[in-house]
Amino acid sequence: MRCEDLDHAEAGRLVSPSAERNKQPIADLLDAVLPGSGEVLEVSSGTGQHVVHFAHRMPRLVWRPTERDAECLRSIEAWRGFAALPNVRAPILLDVHDDVWPAPPLDAVICLNMIHIAPWSATEGLMRGAGRILKPGGLLFLYGPFQRHGAHTAESNAEFDRQLRARDPKWGVRNLEEVSTVAASERLELAAIHQLPANNLGVVFRKQ
Repeated sequence: MRCEDLDHAEAGRLVSPSAERNKQPIADLLDAVLPGSGEVLEVSSGTGQHVVHFAHRMPRLVWRPTERDAECLRSIEAWRGFAALPNVRAPILLDVHDDVWPAPPLDAVICLNMIHIAPWSATEGLMRGAGRILKPGGLLFLYGPFQRHGAHTAESNAEFDRQLRARDPKWGVRNLEEVSTVAASERLELAAIHQLPANNLGVVFRKQ
């Protein structure tokens, strides 16, 4: 959910109900797949709820949130101030289409619930940017709904896809095989696919 879609806040901290629901299962998986130390860049950090939860759960890692939306950036900073965690850096303005990304080289990049509410060029930009800034062996983690082999994995995802495309024809639930092809062109190899609640997937790519 985009920050402009949220209609309430607490002390400047925007709250996404879906982020509250899914932060724990995502954190459980990230804790298992992320490295034992290093820096993680979160692309499209949204409200900031996820990054502070992950940083609290995984203090072994330094977390760098990013966003292109000004309201989201303010919310991330408010969550960061509220959590007062030493391993969360100040949020950085970033559009995935940007030619230059911050803080290379990095150990991991994560991107949650973004590529289906953005044009296909955002997926291409995400792979291009991650491919540039990840260390060899670094990890790119995606979370969200995906099609598999051109078909939806659940009727709820098919309905969600119809809603997205009605809102913006450039949006939609992406086909994982097409995403993986773009990733491979940036030397990001599909390493693992994990099933998560509500018919979502956690997808891991490794930098070659």
